[in-house]
Amino acid sequence: MTSPVLKVNKIGLAKEAYRGSVSTLCSGCGHDSITNHLITAFYDLGIDPHTVAKMSGIGCSSKTPAYFLSKSHGFNSVHGRMPSVTTGAQLANRDLMMIAVSGDGDTGNIGAGQFVHLMRRNLDMVYVIENNGVYGLTKGQFSATSDYGSKLKHGAVNLSEPLDPCVMAIELGCGYVVRSFAGDPKQLVPLLKGGIMHKGLALLDVISPCVTFNNHDGSTKSYPYVKDHDERLSDYDFVPGTELGVVQPAEEIKVDYSEGSQKEVTLHDGSRIRLKKIDREFDPTDKMEALQAIESARKEGIILTGLLYFNPDKKDLIDTLEISKKPLYAMHVEDLAHNQGQLDKIMKAYR
Repeated sequence: MTSPVLKVNKIGLAKEAYRGSVSTLCSGCGHDSITNHLITAFYDLGIDPHTVAKMSGIGCSSKTPAYFLSKSHGFNSVHGRMPSVTTGAQLANRDLMMIAVSGDGDTGNIGAGQFVHLMRRNLDMVYVIENNGVYGLTKGQFSATSDYGSKLKHGAVNLSEPLDPCVMAIELGCGYVVRSFAGDPKQLVPLLKGGIMHKGLALLDVISPCVTFNNHDGSTKSYPYVKDHDERLSDYDFVPGTELGVVQPAEEIKVDYSEGSQKEVTLHDGSRIRLKKIDREFDPTDKMEALQAIESARKEGIILTGLLYFNPDKKDLIDTLEISKKPLYAMHVEDLAHNQGQLDKIMKAYR
């Protein structure tokens, strides 16, 4: 009896090579669904795990990098400080692909200040917020993204206005902004692929129900609530480009389409996300239209999901600072020293 042949991707790796440790989260947690979608996205794109750095802060969500890409680099930072650690890591080694997983508390509460400045700087990274609207690790208190009027499991009502990370990201200049749902792989997986291939900061705010503390009547981030109030902007298909090199997918990834018109969004490397409109006229490259659509949906009690905003012309931090092509970690003192002519030119510029 012969052993079954494992299916491998373009670089010869089986999907198992993209998994990590066994999850210790609650059974049915939305975070585990996101982990599986990340595994699928990296496997399909054929990205070598050792070229990836996984970054996180503190919370249930920040445990999840242990559950995918076991052969990659990783750093679990202090609560809310993941953005600055990730910035330092990429400036030191621009060759690493940065994937950061955070939560609504890690991002919107203690990490809000760092989140704001990361968006402004437009670091080249993927930032996934696993948003369940509660502090799951400390027994279910409200977080900064909890909707006004939503209820906790024991009946307490939230009387504070929520922070919307997608609105903040759009206003602060992030070039790729998505809202999606952990239980919707047909939407989320192509958008994760687009974020991975995007040059610049890709923010994905993913509603991820907490089955222990926030999956009840009165919650606005439960499985039933999102299912009843989700309005999808589009269906998606990630279309391989012609200049992806070693990360070009072996095959086109297909999803089912609804009737409607098509729009293609081209990423920096030539790969594309194909959008097929459903029932809301929407242009993801129009900043004001994106913000108005989010606000209009909020007033209707609707969760608008999909690619909310895309700016193909936004410079990332590496280009803005004109960082050397050679990673800083590989440089020696001799590489960094200026000669007298260069110093004279610098001094002349200040006169």
